[in-house]
Amino acid sequence: MSGALAYYEKALALVQRLHETELPAIEQAAEICASSIANGGLVFLFGNGHSRMMCEEMTPRQGCFVGFVALVELALSNHANIVGTNGLRAPLYLEKYEGYSEEILRGFRFGPHDAMIVISTSGIRPVIVEMAMGAKQRGLPVIGIVSKAHCAQSVPAHSSGKKLIDVADVIIDNQCPPGDCVHGIEGLAWKTGPTSTVTGSMIMNMLRCETAERLVARGHQPVMLPSHQFVGNASAAEALEQFWRAYRKSLRHLYE
Repeated sequence: MSGALAYYEKALALVQRLHETELPAIEQAAEICASSIANGGLVFLFGNGHSRMMCEEMTPRQGCFVGFVALVELALSNHANIVGTNGLRAPLYLEKYEGYSEEILRGFRFGPHDAMIVISTSGIRPVIVEMAMGAKQRGLPVIGIVSKAHCAQSVPAHSSGKKLIDVADVIIDNQCPPGDCVHGIEGLAWKTGPTSTVTGSMIMNMLRCETAERLVARGHQPVMLPSHQFVGNASAAEALEQFWRAYRKSLRHLYE
């Protein structure tokens, strides 16, 4: 079997397991998100390193809607460089630094209806654990997206001895194996073919769709971000302007 086909089949099997095992947790998380947004609150998303991509998959993204806010801390989110300025060493160091998440959280004023989603395949880094702990201390319900298999077998990296699975109110398992990668090749010491992007994106879109369904059922009309690729479409252009206005308004309590 080719490497391409092997990866496809293994990744597809993990997506199928999401359907079989994680739907109740996704529905529980969607209820938290819908309740937050319907009551004028915000749902924040945080992930460092590669997990930040899941924040951006939720928002801003065609088909997203007002209420989700990505807390993407650039110092923790390497986009391209590996060595040199903004290289990979610095964020790998910062994610282990205790107290850093609290400084991020202090930059905002959270409201009584806000919630937090924390994304981390390993679920053990201090910045991740402290983001979840800091959110809970502020009264926010916390949804954790993590690999249960990886997190369970890993030694805690935070001085409290806690991991994300010990702190979050709702845990969604991204089904990834320890180490994330699924494809082993004879002659290579390490596997390739990471899967957390595939399953993580699926979780985000399942959560988005379920939250939208629940908002509409509550009589709350989500303000959508339409595709800006519909050039010349007047209704799409107006919907985009409506999204900007509603998004700015939704952030008002953060900085008051």
